[in-house]
Amino acid sequence: MTDNAVRAVELFRSMGKTFGFAESLTGGMISSEIVGVPGASAVFSGSVVSYTNEVKMNVLGVPAGVIEKNTEVSAECAEAMAEGVCRTIGCDYAVAVTGIAGPTGDLPGKPVGTVYFGYHGDGKTGSFKRCFEGDRLEIRNKTTECAIETLIGALEGKI
Repeated sequence: MTDNAVRAVELFRSMGKTFGFAESLTGGMISSEIVGVPGASAVFSGSVVSYTNEVKMNVLGVPAGVIEKNTEVSAECAEAMAEGVCRTIGCDYAVAVTGIAGPTGDLPGKPVGTVYFGYHGDGKTGSFKRCFEGDRLEIRNKTTECAIETLIGALEGKI
């Protein structure tokens, strides 16, 4: 478990808020990092591993038009995923990740390592993009760490 995972759990506990994740390329790694922290059950509501577009649409409620127009690797999809997981599991804050971990699967203008982060909480929704270098595991690990940092930033009002 990382220092940021511990910090996230402690911060959310002190604020009396809950959180969750919508994970695509990380496949549950972010949630695993959080549940390694003792006491996480007080603030971590759960997550949805939405590896396929069908799960993104049917479970998280991402509109098909968002994926058709922007692809599943997009800011619009990440934002819809974050909103959807809050709605689905009933948490106060959420972070969603969607991207390309590689080694193949790049899309036009979106090379391997492209990751979109969506966040939702306190009536705000937003997103940003990162381009990570490394192999599949390194990209997934960097995404996990950035997602937890994003969660903290969302609660603290820094993003």
